[in-house]
Amino acid sequence: MFQTEFEFTLPKGYLDADGNVHRKGVMRLSRAMDEIIPMRDPRVKANPAYATVIILSRVIVQLGALDEVTPMTIENLFACDLSYLQKFYRQINELEIEVEKPAEQPAPSTVEAIDLP
Repeated sequence: MFQTEFEFTLPKGYLDADGNVHRKGVMRLSRAMDEIIPMRDPRVKANPAYATVIILSRVIVQLGALDEVTPMTIENLFACDLSYLQKFYRQINELEIEVEKPAEQPAPSTVEAIDLP
C-alpha cells in the first residue's frame, strides 16, 4: 500500500496556552491544491513567505493532543521546529533536489621538501 501519512517528532515541541508541549505529529503528503490555495490568501499576497505557514497547517493532520492545527499553531512554533517541518515536508514529498557531488579529486601526493639555493 502507498504510504500517505508520516509520523514526526519536533525537536522542541509546540507549547500551547496551558503549558503543554506537543512534539509528536503526523504529516500527510501534499496535494497540488495544498500549494495553490494559499496563493489566494491575502496574508500570502502581502508576505509570500506566509505560504509556508498555511501549507503546513493544511498537511499536518495531528500534533500531540491538539484538536486541529491552524496557521496560528504554526506561527507559534519555535524556529527550529518550523525549520524541521519545512525539511520534513520537502523530504516526504520528494521535493529535495539532489546536488550532484563533484568528482572525487585525487589526494595530493606527498612531496618532499627541497632546499633551494
